[in-house]
Amino acid sequence: MIQLDEKIYFYLLAIIPVMIVLFVLLLIWKKKTQKKFADPALLKRLTPNKSNFKSTLKLLFFLLGITFLTLGLVNPKIGTKLETVKREGVDIVFALDVSKSMLAEDIAPNRIEKAKRLISEIINQLASDRIGIIAYAGQAFPQLPITTDYGAAKMFLQSMNTDMLTSQGTAINEAVELATTYYDDEEQTNRVLFIVSDGEDHSEGSALDAVEPAVEEGIQIFTIGVGKSKGAPIPIKRNGVVESLKKDAQGEVVISKLNQKVLEDIAEEGNGEYIDGTNTEEAVNRIKELLNQMDKTEFEAKQFAEYKDQFQWFLGAGLLFLFLDVFILDRKTKWLKKLNLFNEKNEEIL
Repeated sequence: MIQLDEKIYFYLLAIIPVMIVLFVLLLIWKKKTQKKFADPALLKRLTPNKSNFKSTLKLLFFLLGITFLTLGLVNPKIGTKLETVKREGVDIVFALDVSKSMLAEDIAPNRIEKAKRLISEIINQLASDRIGIIAYAGQAFPQLPITTDYGAAKMFLQSMNTDMLTSQGTAINEAVELATTYYDDEEQTNRVLFIVSDGEDHSEGSALDAVEPAVEEGIQIFTIGVGKSKGAPIPIKRNGVVESLKKDAQGEVVISKLNQKVLEDIAEEGNGEYIDGTNTEEAVNRIKELLNQMDKTEFEAKQFAEYKDQFQWFLGAGLLFLFLDVFILDRKTKWLKKLNLFNEKNEEIL
């Protein structure tokens, strides 16, 4: 397990492209100036020991030095000891709707990005709860099993999009059914399912039919509505540019609307609550309040307890490359000249 202490220092890496651009501009300026001064063949005779390769090598060493020094300042740490710890929390599963209707832009920037932000903000408020993620459209797909690794959860969450499932539609019932398999029967924790959706349900069976068995398994179901009741068209984009709007079989533009009633019915049947996701802060605060009211169950989890600093290796490597950059001269090295690795003799003959 790797931990980064000071990620802000990664901004120093912006020096690298700047240095490369300046180096290229310097080379262009040198060539133009040299052409004005003398013929290229004459310049080679006047400076026979000048290496064309060393300047590039010096730049490479300098950039490597900057890179390693930056990594040293970031201070990577490696977990060296894994131990089992006792935690108290709730098992939470997020079922995220990734159907095409979630591309509607009636809520900025669009429904799916708003939903992902909501889930991410909820995760930020958690302390020792376990979380899992499900993606669903025409069918449900397990995205992340129950875990305490919030970093991994956010990484998986950000990768989710409306193209990840080929079967389109919105099968809320399948998401609920899949969620029942997420919880560990051996750990009798409080079980919570958050369905984040615009409420459109195209499943063959009613979503409510899947809720009752889930409730019998001890799962409390909350729904978060993303979108607006007046609705919006579904844009079809290519490279971020809208090419057209989704149309139905009759050629009419499809207007996707928030079906709040479906989400409210699911939450009511699931002994939960419907939450309006329009205002992120209000929704997250309400969810935090609800989770704090729940009884926390103790469970075991493995985590890295000891981390060792690794900055010294990167600082050492960075200083070594900067040292090499300073002491390497632009003239040819005798033994390298004999090896003629860069065909410099052939260039002189030509």
